[in-house]
Amino acid sequence: MLVSVFYGSTVTRLFQGVAATLLGPSAVGGGTRTALIGLAMHFTVALAWSAVFLLLYSRSAWIRDVVASPGGVLKVAAIYGPAIWMFMSLVVVRTLANRPPTINVRWWVQFFGHIPFVAVPIVASIGRGFAGAPLTGAPRPHVSEA
Repeated sequence: MLVSVFYGSTVTRLFQGVAATLLGPSAVGGGTRTALIGLAMHFTVALAWSAVFLLLYSRSAWIRDVVASPGGVLKVAAIYGPAIWMFMSLVVVRTLANRPPTINVRWWVQFFGHIPFVAVPIVASIGRGFAGAPLTGAPRPHVSEA
């Protein structure tokens, strides 16, 4: 798994670290329970960022046009992914942990990693899901006829 390659750590430790932002440093030694709390937190945050992008996509013809253009998903993801990481790192985690982030190699791995592993799936799924759907009123997903 990538966490082992980049951090020399485990998936359990990764999600315990996520939980530690709310529960404090003791979460790192909290076993499976705190890892599951961290996993739930991570999915909640991912859902929230997906909802933010859905709102932006549904209200901006410019974003829809860029996403629909050749290479558009990657273009938008190259901005959205790092923006997510910077907001989470510089605002959310900083506030919850009551300390500034350490800007080091790991921070930059996360910065660039948010493009393919976070933003591309969000942008591609929303862009594909609403392709050609009228976006007046509540957005409706595009259903292809098979």
